[in-house]
Amino acid sequence: MTMQPSMQIAPDPTNTRLMRPIQGHDQSGRKREIMVVEESALTLFLNTTEIITAMTIGDYPAYLALGFLFNQGMISDMNAVTGVDIDDELNVVVVRTREQTDYEDRLAKKIRTSGCAMGTVFGDLADMIRTITLTPGTVRTSWLYALTKAINTTPSLYLAAGAIHGCVLCHQGTPLVYMEDVGRHNAVDKIAGWMKCHAVQPHDKILYTTGRLTSEMILKSVMMEIPVLVSRSGFTAWGVELARTSGLTLIGRLRGRRYLCLSGEDRLIRDDDKDTDSWETP
Repeated sequence: MTMQPSMQIAPDPTNTRLMRPIQGHDQSGRKREIMVVEESALTLFLNTTEIITAMTIGDYPAYLALGFLFNQGMISDMNAVTGVDIDDELNVVVVRTREQTDYEDRLAKKIRTSGCAMGTVFGDLADMIRTITLTPGTVRTSWLYALTKAINTTPSLYLAAGAIHGCVLCHQGTPLVYMEDVGRHNAVDKIAGWMKCHAVQPHDKILYTTGRLTSEMILKSVMMEIPVLVSRSGFTAWGVELARTSGLTLIGRLRGRRYLCLSGEDRLIRDDDKDTDSWETP
């Protein structure tokens, strides 16, 4: 596996547990064999209570479980976690804490969001993020272009098989952790779990996603206290509204040297921009 310099976790398209070949026929009736991403159900327990069953590619289940619980506000302190147990045969991960949490009330407010597969968000998260103050900072467009090039040239499951989303934790123009999954919410939760386990500070980081900039992604970014969210895809109106309310810098449709910034434009430093008279529709 080729890894970009300074990247601590990268996709592993050589992992045979994550993909397998399947034969089919193309439009001319010819036999073809392609690689297809695996997905399986992973059930998350918080202590003795079942929280959610998510469809996932199955890598980094501990990071996924911890990140999900932190991003939903069900755990606020890593010191409260006493252990993470994983049963590979049953596809179960159990996160244990010193004391019981208030997740019962949160479960009652659970709503389905626009995320792929099993994206969920709890009804009080929008209120919770109003208490979070994001550290303001600048974003250089040279960093954005460097990130695009580095991410697009990193070997990945997406390049090998498609049908998958990616999220990348970045510092300036350098990708640090690149996670993939069948849902972008899973990929970002795995990054959140990794950050909590390694006590990584979020205030100078950029979060890149291949998926849409929806309300769910904005909520997760703010819960992670990452001040900049970037995507090669587009926006939803509620996502933009939440980003502006939260002070999140939101940049979408990043392709080559083209992009749109719909929140936090005053933080952009255009140090490597070229004038263009055209725009590519998504």
